[in-house]
Amino acid sequence: MPYAIEQIVDAYVRLKNRRGLDELMMHRQRLAVDLKSRSGYDFSLPIGQIDEEIAIIEAGLSRLKSGNSTVSGTNRPL
Repeated sequence: MPYAIEQIVDAYVRLKNRRGLDELMMHRQRLAVDLKSRSGYDFSLPIGQIDEEIAIIEAGLSRLKSGNSTVSGTNRPL
């Protein structure tokens, strides 16, 4: 899943779609809060995946702020 979210974030950065990134971030944050409030099952794996996606989105937001529109993990421009 991280590869998929990286591609989505890279597309939003390339299109300079701050709103899309913000909505993606809010959705992941809501998911994390919801899962962390549940009990009766070990949600540590999905919570870890969502936290990883949030970090990827945060990196995309930082790239958008700095004006850096290169694909994450590479030095090639989009």
